[in-house]
Amino acid sequence: IWFNLLLVQTLTTMFRLRAHGKKPITITTTTASSFLYWSPESSPTTLSSPTNMDPTIWSNLPNHLLEHILSLLPFKTLLTLRSISRHLRSLILSPSFISDHSFSLPSFLLLSHPQSFNSFPLFNPNLISWCTLPLPRSLSLTNASSLLSSSNGLLCFSISPSSVSSLSIFNPLTRSSRSIKLPCYPFPFELLSLVTSPDGYKIFTLCSSSSAASSRSVCLYDSGDRSWRKFGGVDQVLPRGFNQDGVFYNGSLYFARSEPFLIVSVDLNDGKWTTATGDGVFPADNEITFARLVSDPEKKILYMVGGIGSNGICRSIKIWEFKEETESWIEVETLPDIVCKKFTSVCYHNYEHVYCLWHKEMICVCCYNWPEILFFHVGRRTWHWVPKCPSLPEKWSCGFRWFSYVPSLSASV
Repeated sequence: IWFNLLLVQTLTTMFRLRAHGKKPITITTTTASSFLYWSPESSPTTLSSPTNMDPTIWSNLPNHLLEHILSLLPFKTLLTLRSISRHLRSLILSPSFISDHSFSLPSFLLLSHPQSFNSFPLFNPNLISWCTLPLPRSLSLTNASSLLSSSNGLLCFSISPSSVSSLSIFNPLTRSSRSIKLPCYPFPFELLSLVTSPDGYKIFTLCSSSSAASSRSVCLYDSGDRSWRKFGGVDQVLPRGFNQDGVFYNGSLYFARSEPFLIVSVDLNDGKWTTATGDGVFPADNEITFARLVSDPEKKILYMVGGIGSNGICRSIKIWEFKEETESWIEVETLPDIVCKKFTSVCYHNYEHVYCLWHKEMICVCCYNWPEILFFHVGRRTWHWVPKCPSLPEKWSCGFRWFSYVPSLSASV
């Protein structure tokens, strides 16, 4: 009887919660729109009159019953309930609750641009539709700010890069953020990558002093102890001006460099660099015009996207998969000629503008000066174009930067 009463009470559009000795808090639930349009500053709209309930019932309710009731609530309401009490927050964010109650959260391709300050366009590949991710007031970008990296639902921003003193880690789903102070000032950095794990996250970047002749160092931030570490040895493996972000694979960040073509990696635990050697380092080494790496974090597979041609001109684009047991690359796909011609015309044979990323079984091939994405769906073995966002101003002609954004309730800043 009590359980039925609690269940009915929970499914009403309004209920009251109260901790011992505190004023009751009224929570209004709404059916709703996507969490992407939810704003913590907005006030809820009352749909019906409040219904009172004895607070001792809620305070003495066993956790397994409370978890069941919470699992029946809309996802948007769960986000609101996190601020009611520490007990509710710990239940909602507990790994057991998240794993036992799967939330049908969509994933997106996020488009960043230097002239986009307060929101980001998001593309949903499953629905083939566009929406918007607004930023909170505390993180609204200025002309000097930028989105640097994305991983497992977390976004990493620099605030005023011309005089950077801190980074900001932001979870748009939980609307939580953390400011990370950089190890020194000024801090000129490059190739920043955010890498998440079940235990937290790490930030990798290369830094150098103001002197152009000085050597660069690897700086690693660990969210576990909230500290920075510095390692050397960068200039021996990565040339200055290298602009391709690293790809996380087997505990290291991998980079594909050219002239000569080499694959180098840095261990995120000890900062040691490794250069791959042997006949299987690069496929079609004599014909390759550019190479980019992507990795599938779930299946732990490393892929390479490469242009094949002569005299520096790409005539075809291929995808290879790395076989760790044989340390060799196996060709898995070739881009159709008609699509290849369109893509090479987009980048004007300037392959420094080409970059790749992984998003939910898709290998995305992008260009900084083009607002569309070419992607290969690995499971279906099909190629597709992501169309230009209809809300983009025509004057935005370069500086397009795409990220994979997979919302995560459990990603902690």
